Amino acid sequence: MPERVAHVDSPADGVPRWIRKYGTIAWLLIGIVIVVGMVVFATSRIQVVFIAVFLSLVVTSVLDPMVTWLSQYMPRPLATVLALLGSFAVVAGLLTYVIRSVAGQWETLADRFTNGIDTILEFFETGPLPFHFTQAEINDAINEAVAQATAYVQENAADLAGQILNNAGAVALVFTVLALSLFLTIFFLARGGSMWTWFLNQLPAKNRERTHAAATAGWYTFSGYARGTMIVALADGVMAFILLSIVGVPLAAPLSVLVFIGAFIPLIGAPAAMIVAAVVALAAVGPLAALIVTIGVAAIGQIEGHILEPLVMGKQVSLHPVVVAVGVTAGTFLGGLLGAIIAIPVLAVTWAVYSAVRSVDPPMETLPPGRRAASSTESPSRAALPGPGTGNGAG
Repeated sequence: MPERVAHVDSPADGVPRWIRKYGTIAWLLIGIVIVVGMVVFATSRIQVVFIAVFLSLVVTSVLDPMVTWLSQYMPRPLATVLALLGSFAVVAGLLTYVIRSVAGQWETLADRFTNGIDTILEFFETGPLPFHFTQAEINDAINEAVAQATAYVQENAADLAGQILNNAGAVALVFTVLALSLFLTIFFLARGGSMWTWFLNQLPAKNRERTHAAATAGWYTFSGYARGTMIVALADGVMAFILLSIVGVPLAAPLSVLVFIGAFIPLIGAPAAMIVAAVVALAAVGPLAALIVTIGVAAIGQIEGHILEPLVMGKQVSLHPVVVAVGVTAGTFLGGLLGAIIAIPVLAVTWAVYSAVRSVDPPMETLPPGRRAASSTESPSRAALPGPGTGNGAG
C-alpha cells in the first residue's frame, strides 16, 4: 500500500485571504519603489550623460519631421546635416538680434533706468504707504551691504577662488554635454530607425511587438510634448514681444526671449519671467506700464493654458494639474531646476508606456452604491438587513 504523506500546515494557512492578497500587493509596491529609487540614484551618478541624452532626444523630436521631409528629396544623412545647420542659423540669428538690441538701447536704457529708480525712491519716501524710506537711509543700507560683501570676500578669498576654479570646470562640463548631445542627435536623426530595429532584434520574438508598441507610445508622447512646448514657448515669446513693444518697455527682445525660456519650466517659469518684465517696466517707464505688463503677461498665461496647450498638444500629454504640481515639486527637490524641467515629460512618457501595456477594464459610469449607515429612526435589525441600494444584497 502506498504510504500516506502527512499534510504539513503552511504558516499562511491561518492567515486570512485578504491579508495575503494585500500583503503581496504591498511587497510588489515596495519592490517598485526600490527599483525607482535605484534608477534615480543611478541617474544622479551619471547626470551628465542623462542630460546629454535628454537634450539629444528633445532636439531629435523637434527636427525629426523636418529631416523626414527633406529625406524624400535627398539622402537622410544629408538631410540631417541641413536640418542641424538650419537650426544653428536660427539660434545664432536670435542671439545676434538680442545682443544688437541691448547694445543699441544701452545709453537710452541707462538714462531711463536712472529716472525710473529716482521715481521709485521718491515713491517710497513720499508715497501713500504706511512706511517711508528716505533716500539717505536707502543709500546707507546699500553702502552697508557693499561693505559687508567686501568683508566677506576678503575673509573667504581662498574659498571663493576654489569656487571660481570649480565654475571653470563646470563651463568645460557644459561644452562636454553639448558635444555629446550633438553627437547623439546626429545618429538619432540619421540612423534612429535602424538602431531601434537592432535593439528589437536582441529581444525574444514574443516580446518585440509589445515592446515596440510601448516604446512607440512613449516616443509619441515625448515628441508631442517637446514639439508642443517649443511651439507654445515661441508663441509666448512673440506675444510678449508685441506687448512690451506696444507699452514701450525697453529691451523688449531680451525680455521676450526670457519669456520663451521660462515657458520650458512648468508652473514657475512664466511667473518668474512676468516678475522680471514688470520690474523692468516699473523702473524704465513707470507704475502704469508695470501694471499693464503684469496684466498682459497674465493674459498670455491664460491663452497658453486654455487655448495653445490644448490645441497644440491635444491628448498627447494628458496629465491632471495635481499630478503636474506634485511632479514638478518632487522633481525640484530631487534634481533642482533640471528636475523641474524633466518631471513632466518623464511622468507623461511613463503613463503613456503604462497605458500601452496594461489591460483596461470597462470604466464605471457612476460610483457604486455604498453601505448605508443605520439612522436614528431605524431599528438596528432593520438597518442590517440587505435591501435595494445598500450594496450588500441583490438590488
